[in-house]
Amino acid sequence: MSKAVSMSMGVVEPQERMKHLSHCGNLIEVDKNMPVTRYYRSGTEMLRMANVYLREGNHENAFILYLRYMTLFIEKIRQHPDYGSVKAEVRDINRKIKDEIMPTTEKLRAKLLTHYQREYEQFLASKEAERVRELERDREREKERQRQKERERAGGAGVVPSLIPANLHVLIDEGNQPSAPDLDLLDQVVYPNDFPTGANRSLPGSGLLLPAANEAAADKTANSKPSFDRNQKPSYNRTDSLLAGSLRLVHVPGDTMEVFLKLALANTSKNIETCGVLAGHLSQNQLYITHIITPQQQGTPDSCNTMHEEQIFDVQDQMQLITLGWIHTHPTQTAFLSSVDLHTHCSYQIMMPEALAIVCAPKYNTTGFFILTPHYGLDYIAQCRQSSFHPHPNDPPLFMEAQHIRMDNQAKIKVIDLRR
Repeated sequence: MSKAVSMSMGVVEPQERMKHLSHCGNLIEVDKNMPVTRYYRSGTEMLRMANVYLREGNHENAFILYLRYMTLFIEKIRQHPDYGSVKAEVRDINRKIKDEIMPTTEKLRAKLLTHYQREYEQFLASKEAERVRELERDREREKERQRQKERERAGGAGVVPSLIPANLHVLIDEGNQPSAPDLDLLDQVVYPNDFPTGANRSLPGSGLLLPAANEAAADKTANSKPSFDRNQKPSYNRTDSLLAGSLRLVHVPGDTMEVFLKLALANTSKNIETCGVLAGHLSQNQLYITHIITPQQQGTPDSCNTMHEEQIFDVQDQMQLITLGWIHTHPTQTAFLSSVDLHTHCSYQIMMPEALAIVCAPKYNTTGFFILTPHYGLDYIAQCRQSSFHPHPNDPPLFMEAQHIRMDNQAKIKVIDLRR
């Protein structure tokens, strides 16, 4: 339904950032082949997540979702052929948008713009300070080069011999013609009592530095690094932002599969599939599965259809839960997504990109955590008009193992069984 867009790090001006944020909030599409009620439900959960982001102070994400909510119900849902069936509900939503959501969104816009302006000013100030520091480093390097040249000229004028200690004796082999000592070697002769120690290693009256101190100073200058990265831009492209373009982490209680297999045991023994809805909440830009809602359903050995979905919605509204995927059994098969499963999961993933399809295969004691491949499988299945079981191409893959999950062995899953 919506696509994440990563913002270029070259865009730093406040107005441009705001423009891009608004663009991201408008990125929402309506598939005419999806039931219009799904979009109504998706909008409800979108607003629920926007309110969470607002409470947590994540104003960028709140702004994006409020804007998507308004775009969906003011503009895009009217394009759906079944819009008439939810027209009354949408009219009530639009009244809420006018009275509550639009004023909140405009306040967020002003607050974000002020924040972006402050970040941009800090960025420019830091960049200017670094430019000044770099100029100062250039001047120091030039001074050091001049000092080095002076030392070299002083050495050529015969100042170096004054460094030779008076008590140095040179033994001359009588069989060889005496020659002058190698001045380069003499420069390296160091006597502890003759030279000062510590930070000040210059020779009194000579104006010269010892080579060790000279090299250390040069190394320090050469290896010094700017305290500010000149390529740095204002830090708006964060991992906690919907602009990052990555899937949010989904936490799965460690006992989820065990609990679900127990409530599905009666059906499994009859070779009948069982399904449930995974629901939970949003916190700090991460998603937490907390409940399995088991709806009234009709199962076969290779399929399972939910009934009376309005009962699921009522439970979610009462408990402020959002839909995070679904779970079902394959009583006699391995863990994979059949052609029917692919279409079932498509409706979940279009509404919630992080939605999981958990498949439990008790006969093989395996579990699969699947999603449709975001850049191929999701679009392919959304455009497929076949029903029931039918063949799909396997290359490129239509589904994959989910990489955005974390098993939480400390958390316990809760069950709401509507079959009773």
